[in-house]
Amino acid sequence: MKLRVLPLALLILLNSAEAFPFGGEVVGVLEGSTIEVVRLGKAELIRLHGLDCPEKGQPYGDDVKQAISDLVFAMEVTVEPYGKDKYGRIMADVLLADGTNVNHALVKEGRCWWSRRSAPDNAELKRLELEAREAKKGLWEDPDPIPPWEFRKIQRKRSSGASKN
Repeated sequence: MKLRVLPLALLILLNSAEAFPFGGEVVGVLEGSTIEVVRLGKAELIRLHGLDCPEKGQPYGDDVKQAISDLVFAMEVTVEPYGKDKYGRIMADVLLADGTNVNHALVKEGRCWWSRRSAPDNAELKRLELEAREAKKGLWEDPDPIPPWEFRKIQRKRSSGASKN
């Protein structure tokens, strides 16, 4: 009986590995708020939890990718997972060696929106976004910035309209 329990426990532990913090080096910064972190010799896709960043081709889209890259590329980070998203990416807070929460830093600098959809109860992200808005930092210097979810909706309508022609 004990021999059957051990493989099952090991399987459960391995499948829940996304639930435990881990460290690794950032080896890639993809568009939006997705980075690649090496864990156990394999690059893992990490989606910065609670953020919705400007898309590539959208105002501030290139700026946010560069800002994320400047903060984390080739750095050792700690990943604090929340689970996986529908694309299989690990949703997480990412911390620098000095304790800086990258997710918080990006919202504080006005680089990204707080995602009310993925982190509806995150009071810290809410506060940081409000402060950035009031200070007109980053994308908030624009009097009417287009949120990424609206930009994506516009892009989908354009592409579906083009495919009908």
